[in-house]
Amino acid sequence: MMHNELVQIVVNDSFQQNYRYTLTEQSGKRFDPEFAPDLTPKDMISLGVFGGAYFGGEHAEYPEDWFAGAVLSAGAPDPSLNYFGVSASQPLSVWQAKGWIYPEDPRGWFQWYCRYYLGRRIPDEDARQIKRWKAMARHIAQIKKNCLPGNVTCRPRQRQALLHWAYDSRKI
Repeated sequence: MMHNELVQIVVNDSFQQNYRYTLTEQSGKRFDPEFAPDLTPKDMISLGVFGGAYFGGEHAEYPEDWFAGAVLSAGAPDPSLNYFGVSASQPLSVWQAKGWIYPEDPRGWFQWYCRYYLGRRIPDEDARQIKRWKAMARHIAQIKKNCLPGNVTCRPRQRQALLHWAYDSRKI
C-alpha cells in the first residue's frame, strides 16, 4: 500500500455480508505502542491455533501467503492440530454470552488482530482489544513461576492459550 493509497476490503462470508473496512496503515506497521505481539497472524496460523478451524475455510479477505503451509482442519476444530496438541478454546457461544464479541469482528479477538495487522484501525475497539491482549500476560507469569525455562511441555494448555493471543511461550 502506498502512503496515500487507501484500500477498502469487502467481506462476504457466513458471519458478515457486505461488511466494509478501510486499511489506513501499512500491513504490520504502526501498532499502538502498548501492543507488541510476538507473532504475526501468519506465524500463528502456521504454528497451529484454534484447532485449525478458526475461519471455517472462509479467509478470502486475508493474504493467500498467510495460509501457505497452514495447519487447518477440514471440518470441526481438532486440538491435535494446535501447536501444543491440546484444546485451549471455548466455543464462540461462550464468548458471545460474555459480551466479548463485537459486530465488527464476529469471530472474535483473532479476527480483530488479523484486520488490525492488515491496517484497519477502529480506535475504541482497538483499545478494548489491546487491553484484553495485555491481560493475557498473567499466564506468562504462571508459566515462569511453575515451569523450568525452556520446558515447552509444562502447562501446554496455558501455552496454547497464549499462542492464541500472539504470545510466543516457546521463548519462556
